[in-house]
Amino acid sequence: MFEVREEIIKNQAVVANDWGLLRLDEGDSAESVAAPAGKVIVPLAVWLAQRATLAARLPQIGVWLASDERPETLGGDVAQLPLIAVDFPKFTDGRGYSIAYNLRARLDFKGELRAIGDVLRDQLFSMHRVGFDAYATRPDRSIHDALKGLSVFSETYQASWDEKSPLFRRHQRDVQQPDGDVGYGI
Repeated sequence: MFEVREEIIKNQAVVANDWGLLRLDEGDSAESVAAPAGKVIVPLAVWLAQRATLAARLPQIGVWLASDERPETLGGDVAQLPLIAVDFPKFTDGRGYSIAYNLRARLDFKGELRAIGDVLRDQLFSMHRVGFDAYATRPDRSIHDALKGLSVFSETYQASWDEKSPLFRRHQRDVQQPDGDVGYGI
């Protein structure tokens, strides 16, 4: 099955989508399915089975990972891919957050990192925190409404991919310490 969304959220704006998404139908095999011409995001299994052929089409090929797949499987290909997508089969499946964080922090992926599948407005802020910069939201929801999910909070407490220091390290305290009390103002 080949999906094409008209619009996605990318870099905190609604933009036209120029990538198609290939999903294997029942009965399709990773070795024999044909990736259509143009910019296509293929499943990891298809990339691994047809790597030699698909690598010749870079940068027109991206790879998507299911929530139960490991990004380390891509190995050195991470540096060559222009786009990696992570599928969220259900909005309650949080494994994609770890995949995204590992792609950015441990595997040093610099390309577009896109969330696909059951992606909702309430998730976008947290997805951005772990390294996602593009979102293909559920088609039955307003993409313009979902965009507001990226600006829900003005400050973050924890360190993550987008902010390396926790709030207590970023906050400057101008507290006078009477009588040398080190704990005063905490």
